[in-house]
Amino acid sequence: MHVGVAYADKFKQTWLKLDVPEGSTIRDAIERLGLLDQFPEIDLDVNKVGIFGKISKLDTKLADGNRVEIYRPITADPETVERRDRDEDD
Repeated sequence: MHVGVAYADKFKQTWLKLDVPEGSTIRDAIERLGLLDQFPEIDLDVNKVGIFGKISKLDTKLADGNRVEIYRPITADPETVERRDRDEDD
C-alpha cells in the first residue's frame, strides 16, 4: 500500500511517501520512516496523530492512499492570545 506521512515543526514541513504492508498501522508507518530519530521532539505519547485531518489512534489500520499526519501540541493559549482580526478602533 502507498501512504504518506506529514509532519511540520516550526521551521520546515516534511511530507514523505512510503510503501507499507497490508494491515500496517499509523505507528508502523511512522516508525518505518524513522521520523522519531529525525525529529526527537515527536513523542507519540503526547503528539496527536490523524488521517486526512481526523484524529486517530496509533493502532488504526491504514488504507492505500492514506495521509498520516503528526500534530504538534498547541503552544499558545487561545484564551490569552489577542485576536488578530479585531479592528483597532474597538
